[in-house]
Amino acid sequence: MAITAADVNKLRQMTGSGMMDCKNALVEADGDFEKAIDILRKKGQKIAAKRADRSATEGYVVAKTNTDHTYGAVLMLNCETDFVGKTADFVECAQSIIDFAVANKINSLQQLLDSEMNGRKIDDILVEMTGRTGEKVELNRFEVIEKPFVSSYNHNGNRLAVIVGYNKKADNLETVGHEIAMQIAAMNPVSIDEKRVPQSVIDRELDIAREQARNEGKPEEMIEKIAGKGGIKAYLGTIDLKDVQKMINDGDEFAALVLDSMAYQVSKEIGAMTAVLEGLVDAIILTGGLAYSNRFTGAIKQRVDKLAPVHVFAGEDEMLAMASGVLRVLRGQERATYY
Repeated sequence: MAITAADVNKLRQMTGSGMMDCKNALVEADGDFEKAIDILRKKGQKIAAKRADRSATEGYVVAKTNTDHTYGAVLMLNCETDFVGKTADFVECAQSIIDFAVANKINSLQQLLDSEMNGRKIDDILVEMTGRTGEKVELNRFEVIEKPFVSSYNHNGNRLAVIVGYNKKADNLETVGHEIAMQIAAMNPVSIDEKRVPQSVIDRELDIAREQARNEGKPEEMIEKIAGKGGIKAYLGTIDLKDVQKMINDGDEFAALVLDSMAYQVSKEIGAMTAVLEGLVDAIILTGGLAYSNRFTGAIKQRVDKLAPVHVFAGEDEMLAMASGVLRVLRGQERATYY
């Protein structure tokens, strides 16, 4: 039976396989499309079996939410080389799988692999992709979150993606949630707050910090401060302003003394810097999380407002600035600077 270009193109559209693979399969199947598809699948299975022990560490990571942001999914489709991971065919495969998963609210990796997309099990689609690329292709990770609001972020190049869930909706959460997801991608936090970090993780990181400080010749007193046992934490056991403010509101005079003493030390440093600058100070700006405390900023303003106007910009924008800086470096928009 004569195999036409239209036949080859039709099979290619049905399977996504290469032109020559489709032609050879049709010739072998004597023009029978069903048999040709089986031949292509068997070819993929043979290649998959041969490459089963290969390492598939390259690929494509993608996250997505549904339209009402109540469900989000992220998957990692792996192959052997970054060349294959960047091909349009491979990217399209990953995108179609995440679209299917979100549309059907798939809740596990096994359920996804067993699901049928366009009449074919996704597991079989991956085998066929192995046949087309000649590389091991596998879906290694699939995670989902269902919450009142879910945000997602895909980092440039799709080697990193984030989904994050919130326990309630809020105004402007679509924008703010996306920015939080970006910070998670940049900073890779291990927990939502300090209290939820496993003690084993804290101890390991402190041991590393101490050893690095010793190797740099730092004195033991400074090493303990670097290890988080200096400053306000050494006296109150926390660096969380909300905890400190609650202690003060509950009548803890020692906590009030510690916070006021810290304001005194900050005021001294401002005075010292003013002297170095020969009094040429246009303004003094207080920012960061501690600037939320009127007691803290008020104690500083009372001491230094004669030196220059004092402006308070409470918030943690310095963390956003650092995260944004990391993202710019990762995107190649600017170079990292070492001090």
